[in-house]
Amino acid sequence: MWYLMTIDTVGRFERALESLEVGVERVPAVDATERIAAVLEAPAVGVPLPFDGASQPESVTTRPTAGDLEAARTGVTPATFGIAEYGTVAIESRAVGDEPISLYPDHHVAVVAASDVVPDLGAGFDRLEDCFADRKSIVFATGRSATADMGDLVHGVHGPGTVSVIVLEDR
Repeated sequence: MWYLMTIDTVGRFERALESLEVGVERVPAVDATERIAAVLEAPAVGVPLPFDGASQPESVTTRPTAGDLEAARTGVTPATFGIAEYGTVAIESRAVGDEPISLYPDHHVAVVAASDVVPDLGAGFDRLEDCFADRKSIVFATGRSATADMGDLVHGVHGPGTVSVIVLEDR
């Protein structure tokens, strides 16, 4: 029964992402490296992925300097969880650089486990309790960067103009 609820929740997550013009695909963890490599544009920076069977492609610099981050076209980070209702990914702000890697490059690739996609904001807040107890910070990212401060809607001004999400199948 849990597995069927996860499939429906992940399906809602995928539909929400598509409505935000975010590229999304579901892959087995063992194929994650190949799929990440296929969607990134070099040079790329990232942080190690905490998912069994998944790792960054060799072309991704996982210990970037400030210069690497500035030059990067793509940033690849794990998402702590996703919120199906809005197509939101929660990016933990860790010392290894998840937050700047997700915000500075033109293209952000978020990787999330299907089992870490929750149905709604309330379930997301439940996940935050542990983070806050451990004094961790989380950034919610919904779609690509957009602003209409000066008139027409413009994408990519204050963050990535392109976002892709790779959902790792757990089973």
